[in-house]
Amino acid sequence: MSKTKIFIDSDIILDVLLEREEFFESSANILNLSELDEIKLFTSVIAITNIAYILRKELKNNKKVNEYINIILGITKALPVTEEIIINSMETDFYDFEYSIQYITAKTNGINTLLSRNKKDYKKAEIQILTPREFLEIQKSI
Repeated sequence: MSKTKIFIDSDIILDVLLEREEFFESSANILNLSELDEIKLFTSVIAITNIAYILRKELKNNKKVNEYINIILGITKALPVTEEIIINSMETDFYDFEYSIQYITAKTNGINTLLSRNKKDYKKAEIQILTPREFLEIQKSI
């Protein structure tokens, strides 16, 4: 049986790395499911670069940031963002271009579930958009 493929946006990862109190537990549980090999997590290379940028600003410690990025790359697979993905992203009605890129990257790679705390930014999505908490609740009921 193949593992469920889940695309996660950068906020899920940052919630854990920056220990954002309100969101830490559910986001950490998502990453743990991947470490336990129960699900397969994906993100985009753009999310990785955004995470590194934010962590460098917050932590001011490049060595620690590099350690975190290596950990994340061990838990998730960073999918490439091609010219075609960028062009297709411009054709969506999403307000935020970054979210559009994340969405099109997931969809292009056949991933039908995207986790984000910003569901409102994916109103016109044709794939399932869930918060980490919602996903965990669904997993409990299966």
